Amino acid sequence: MKTTNLLVSILALCMISISYGQRRKKNDAETQPAAIAQTPKLVVGIVVDQMRYDYLTRFWDQYGEGGFKRMVNEGFNCKNNHFNYAPTSTGPGHTSVYTGTTPSMHGIIGNDWFDKASGEEVYCAGDDNYTSVGTTSKAGQMSPHRMLTTTITDQLRLHTQKRGKVIGVALKDRGAILPAGHAANAAYWFEGGEDGNWITSSYYMADLPQWVKDFNASDKVEVYKKPWNTLKPIDTYVESGLDSNTYEGLQKGETANTFPHDLPAIWEQNGHFDLIRRSPYGNSITADFALAALEAEDLGTDTITDFLAISFSSTDYVGHFFGVNSKEVEDTYLRLDQDLARIFSTLDEKVGEGEYTVFLTADHAAINVPSYLMDSKIPAGYLDMKGMQGKFAEFLQYKYGTTDVVRDLSNYQLFLDHDILANLDIDLDDAQKDIARELLTYDGIAQVYTAQQMWENEYLEGIPYILQNGYNQKRSGDILLVPSTGYISYSRTGSTHGSAQIYDTHVPLLLYGKGIKQGSTVNRTEIPDIAPTIAALLGIAFPNGATGQPIGEVLEFD
Repeated sequence: MKTTNLLVSILALCMISISYGQRRKKNDAETQPAAIAQTPKLVVGIVVDQMRYDYLTRFWDQYGEGGFKRMVNEGFNCKNNHFNYAPTSTGPGHTSVYTGTTPSMHGIIGNDWFDKASGEEVYCAGDDNYTSVGTTSKAGQMSPHRMLTTTITDQLRLHTQKRGKVIGVALKDRGAILPAGHAANAAYWFEGGEDGNWITSSYYMADLPQWVKDFNASDKVEVYKKPWNTLKPIDTYVESGLDSNTYEGLQKGETANTFPHDLPAIWEQNGHFDLIRRSPYGNSITADFALAALEAEDLGTDTITDFLAISFSSTDYVGHFFGVNSKEVEDTYLRLDQDLARIFSTLDEKVGEGEYTVFLTADHAAINVPSYLMDSKIPAGYLDMKGMQGKFAEFLQYKYGTTDVVRDLSNYQLFLDHDILANLDIDLDDAQKDIARELLTYDGIAQVYTAQQMWENEYLEGIPYILQNGYNQKRSGDILLVPSTGYISYSRTGSTHGSAQIYDTHVPLLLYGKGIKQGSTVNRTEIPDIAPTIAALLGIAFPNGATGQPIGEVLEFD
């Protein structure tokens, strides 16, 4: 009997101990602090110039496992990602990705635009207050001074007391400068011509670092002076049109616009190293230089987050010249896929797998060549700008007695001379409306909006919503033109962009690495959402003009 009682007592004590242990374990788990931010050693922002979303799906079966597919399969894919403003061009695109807002706030309303104060055309990154570094030309007289708000890269610099490094790299100056922000350690871009060197501006430094000088002195660029043939057998490139067609440009010195392209044979006629821009080798050079920066600047080697902003520009040059349905575009993306895989593999080795975060998007998409669409019986066409200008001049002369009431036409925006209208005792609002009505009658123009409409209304959807987000009250014009769907002002070969139409706004957004969930969404996301998403991930302040929202379903906190 005593033995039985003893056993019961021991069992009871064991149950109490187990129960207490379980409660303590549960309470300990409940009191664990929630992760307030992720701390990747490095954030890599990648912008692929002129990348349509459907380049992911069209060329999917041709891609390897380590580039685009790695980002999609192991990261997060926003399938319905759009620019929410126009014009859709490189300067505004890169700026909007990194500022988390639109031209209405950040002020970069085009690559170039008519400056109402000076009466001259200005360049988005041009700045005569600074000198070139690494070249004797004016190609380095640049800065981000026309960008009116901070970038996610600026906020990282401020948050880390400038201990986190920020470096921008691109063939195009604007593709390096605008993402790197105002407070960057450096931005580097490629000067073609006879030298083919990487350069910068005195805005960042007085002299190139030794590693950049060494890179320029090496043969790392010269090795790409070679023929361009397809990476894979051309008969496997079934995702694009015929190699020989009338929809592509013809390079100087070539007798056909088909593969192979003998770059050394046409080198001098096409600007020496400038020719490399219009080939996938320009992207490879960019990857080479970005990886050199990673190594030389010790990016991602400590616990303070660094930021490497990379823009691949050759995709835009190739798309403009050969068109979005060309074999050349397909080959360029297959080779870019290899360059991405090379970057990710190096990041795994140098920074550590799971220790970095990457996002990839585009600065705009592009239209298929309208002449090809027309031959395919799809509504499209080309604006007769010369004919329109003649007809419009006649209208102005009849209506106002002078054509001087118009100062400039650029980026599908008309700038009126307010002083002349006032001297003629013509109300500005009336002039805007009258001119808008006239322009709406022209072939190839689908919609016209006035600045007054942009001021008075709040548009929440459709084309006017996109135009309003691109409208900056101090910098934009008086009348905004919307070409008909499928219509462009461009040559009859090659593709372009810039409109508010969906073929120019739909671009990829892939996120991968530390703090990023695996998955996808077809919910609409917009370009200004990227910077707030990265800011929320890092637990830092949003860029000071941000209007986008974090994409919550993307983020994962331990």
